[in-house]
Amino acid sequence: MTDAVDSASPAFRLGLAGRVVLVTGGVRGVGAGISRVFAGQGATVVTCARRPVEGSPYEFRACDIRDDESVTALVDGIVADHGGIDVVVNNAGGSPYVPAAEASARFSRKIVELNLLGALSVSTHANAVMQGQDRGGSIVNISSVSGRRPTPGTVAYGAAKAGMENMTTTLAVEWAPKVRVNTVVVGMVETEQAELFYGDADSIAAISRNVPLGRLATPEDIGWAAAFLASDAAGYISGASLEVHGGGEPPHYLSTTTADIGR
Repeated sequence: MTDAVDSASPAFRLGLAGRVVLVTGGVRGVGAGISRVFAGQGATVVTCARRPVEGSPYEFRACDIRDDESVTALVDGIVADHGGIDVVVNNAGGSPYVPAAEASARFSRKIVELNLLGALSVSTHANAVMQGQDRGGSIVNISSVSGRRPTPGTVAYGAAKAGMENMTTTLAVEWAPKVRVNTVVVGMVETEQAELFYGDADSIAAISRNVPLGRLATPEDIGWAAAFLASDAAGYISGASLEVHGGGEPPHYLSTTTADIGR
């Protein structure tokens, strides 16, 4: 099993020192891993969520990304305090498990607002700033394999994540050449709440054996992908989707077929 790279290692410098980076939902789970990587690379990290998390070491601003006025205040405040925004990582999102037949219209609407429309709002306000900067800017959207396969119990979430990939390609065209827009398509990640999604330690170990690389992602794995796409090393990459899923999930038939497939 390969350990995650140390984000502060001098051998892995991505030229992000001094960049102003907004990570939505950057205080826990995958978002906290993204924040750690950017901070370790010397960036000024600003996080936002509806509520702060005690002990988080990053600058925090309360914001409900579903509320456009709240987003306006967030972006204006960052510009006032830091002089601009170089990178936005649209990470905020998620969904509880609710079968489609049991989900209310209000519930589904809120999930789409959080996972798609909120990211569009943040991106739009940040783009208005980035277009006026000599250095432009970079937007990285955190999507999911749930947008590419059936997602029983989270239909609105999966649909929103599919929409996020289309949003990425469209904005990459509309906002070029000053602003690059890319997506990280995330697979299974082991966070502090992994048991809610994947079960206990034995269950997580069993699930990990189905991943070609033999483990679930760490939050920092996602952070490194986002940091690369935001860096000048990816200066000619825009409108792209980078899959970070450890090789994906092998088709279920492979474990049940009686055909000779070279096993």
